[in-house]
Amino acid sequence: MLLTSALAAASMMALAQTQPTGCVETFRKGGNPVTGLRFVAERSVADLSSASAIGQLRGIVIAKGYIVMAAEPEAGTILIEQPTTGKARGFPIEISVSEANGQGTVRMEARLRAAMAVKEAAARAEMCGILAQLQGGKAGLALAKKGNAAEAASAAPLRMSVLRFSSQIGGEARKSSVSIEPRYKERVFTLYGPVASVSRVGDGYRVDFKLVDNMLASLAPGTGYRAEVSCRLAPGQSAFALTLKPDSHVELTGTFDTFDESQSRVWLRDCAPNK
Repeated sequence: MLLTSALAAASMMALAQTQPTGCVETFRKGGNPVTGLRFVAERSVADLSSASAIGQLRGIVIAKGYIVMAAEPEAGTILIEQPTTGKARGFPIEISVSEANGQGTVRMEARLRAAMAVKEAAARAEMCGILAQLQGGKAGLALAKKGNAAEAASAAPLRMSVLRFSSQIGGEARKSSVSIEPRYKERVFTLYGPVASVSRVGDGYRVDFKLVDNMLASLAPGTGYRAEVSCRLAPGQSAFALTLKPDSHVELTGTFDTFDESQSRVWLRDCAPNK
């Protein structure tokens, strides 16, 4: 990802500079740290169709840990994000492909959030390193087939307070509610906080978290916005559910399932106590 170590950045930059396509020369920086930096890179490849490029890119970025938000191979567009971690906010990267004169030109634009800082050399190395892997012709089509079938590897659970999680989702939903599910679907979270209620759901149980503001709430992303958080407990957790009471403090690990915009509620599934 863009936040790479100096050593990784140097090696990837060297890789990009060996390419005859001029990616390093096309790289440019815009914006500013206050409103948000912008990085743009391009590469042209002979006999590269839009569909082939997008398929290849999908495989490349998934292997590097990016989230594919949307991909339209025939239209030649793909939107990816560096995921939010415990230390850094995520940001989008738009990629488009145009075809002319027997070659495909791929354009990447990374849009950092306000106040985020990434060294220009590291951004150039990462973006040109991704573009350097694209191939044209039959070799590219074979890579695109693999890329279209690629699946993201399971990441370690992201641990945070339920209040911070709620604020983060609430703030993002206010800007674009439709982006929540592709951004977080199947990601695993460990959330801790007080219980609001426990109730039956079919043959199992659900735990609704209680959102209690505290002195540090103003530091959470999306301050002022909240999303309710509910966990459907995994099978075998009935005994645990029956011991819970309102205001009990729990720490549950579960998988992001859906975001109900009408209720402004996040649902996690297969939740179990973190031991």
